[in-house]
Amino acid sequence: MPALLFMTLKRFVLILLTLVVIGRMLLSLGSSLSQPQIQARLELYQANLSLQVTTLETQNQEFSIESLLGETPYADAEQKYQETLELAKSRRETIRAQLQSLSANELTPSGVSFAQVPDLSPEQQELRDSLEQVNQFIATLKLKTGILEAKQGKIDDAIAIWQAVQQEFRGESQNISQVANILEGLWQNPPQIANNAETEIKQELDGWFEYQALTRLYEQQNNETALASIQAAQQEKAEKAFFQLAIVSLIPLIGGLIGFGLLLFLLVQWFLKKEQAILATNQNTAWETPWNWEITWQVLVVGFFFFGQIFLPLLIASLGLNPTGLGIRGKAFYVLATYILMTAGGLTVLYFSIRNYFPLPQDWFRFKGNRWFIWGIGGYLVAIPLVLLISIINQQIWQGQGGSNPLLSLALQAQDSVALLIFFTTAAILAPIFEEIIFRGFLLPSLTRYFPVWGAIALSSLLFSIAHLSLSEVLPLAVLGIVLGVVYTRSRNLLAPIVVHSLWNTGTLLSLYILGGSVE
Repeated sequence: MPALLFMTLKRFVLILLTLVVIGRMLLSLGSSLSQPQIQARLELYQANLSLQVTTLETQNQEFSIESLLGETPYADAEQKYQETLELAKSRRETIRAQLQSLSANELTPSGVSFAQVPDLSPEQQELRDSLEQVNQFIATLKLKTGILEAKQGKIDDAIAIWQAVQQEFRGESQNISQVANILEGLWQNPPQIANNAETEIKQELDGWFEYQALTRLYEQQNNETALASIQAAQQEKAEKAFFQLAIVSLIPLIGGLIGFGLLLFLLVQWFLKKEQAILATNQNTAWETPWNWEITWQVLVVGFFFFGQIFLPLLIASLGLNPTGLGIRGKAFYVLATYILMTAGGLTVLYFSIRNYFPLPQDWFRFKGNRWFIWGIGGYLVAIPLVLLISIINQQIWQGQGGSNPLLSLALQAQDSVALLIFFTTAAILAPIFEEIIFRGFLLPSLTRYFPVWGAIALSSLLFSIAHLSLSEVLPLAVLGIVLGVVYTRSRNLLAPIVVHSLWNTGTLLSLYILGGSVE
């Protein structure tokens, strides 16, 4: 009787925790819907790199910039800026709607300064600050779009853009309005040069755009010394940008082509050789699972979701720990420490949940076996074209919204070598080991007790993608999870999906580091 009472109480608590977890996940996913994806920012940074490369001077007659950037780099960059501008405007309207719902006061029209309202709630003040940041971003995008128009010879269109910026942002961003006026004067016929033109351009513009504006200024001033100096500096930046662009563009492209060829080979072989094909290895072989659905449910809900995403954040908040004011190194250490605690808690729940079933049947949590590295490399290469394809579709679905993993934004800022090493330890070592033990090592095999292997792969992949709590990442991470599941079920070695996962996160961190470093 006491044992029955204990089991009933345990199931009641488990049901209660499940409801809390589901509520937390739904709130997080819903909140991510109004958040921008980091992908749009990365594409903008890549467009900036491409613009830097357009100024590269090379003596190699067999090499042309068009072979790397295409025939219309300025038009391509302008299209990306226009897309980003539309996303930013949509984001601005979302924030305004949120402010409207929190306040009885009507918002002022676009282009009019938002007066400070007394007794703002913290949430209202945060939204007001976000609105000012978005407005500043929109103004800067329009300034730069005008320079792209001027570079393509559309001087009248460029001047019209800068005049509109002056009209729209005169009350909100005086510096932006001044730069717009300066740019309009530089490209007018005859040109009009403001006294503070050089200072304002350097303050409000960066990269290729700063170079174009200053070049125009020095040409109009007939300042040959300054012009030669800025051209030499820009050449150095262009050479650096060329290698950065090659890493973030050509290497994934080559890897994707190899992965597509490998995928095609595996599918053709599967079609021709049937049960003797590489992909057919263990395709229908389930694990011998000694526990029932309740243990699986307990580990997933309590060990991963509740402890890592609810209890641990509440514990940290109760201790008064807030990483907001920390520098990038401090935030990196904070992320590492919290992930170590999450891993320790999750694995502890896993151990105590299944220890009564020791020794486990063969194939459980195996780290021994042949060819795990080959499976890992092959799985990573195949994942590149598959995730890239679904990401393109995903972008069309969410239109730049849907949120992203907060760690990505932090890693984008990590130009400090120590911070980068800490992020690498977290994302490329700890995360693959912990998540693969939970989702592939435990969850997937446990599900084969109730589902066929392919069904267990699909369901575990879906839960893996949802666990990252960003709507825009669900489809790409589900596809990555399927690749990880196939690699594990075929190789029967946890090291194989860990290698895939680690290589994927390493590639992401490398791209973030390079693109983040390209921003001045």
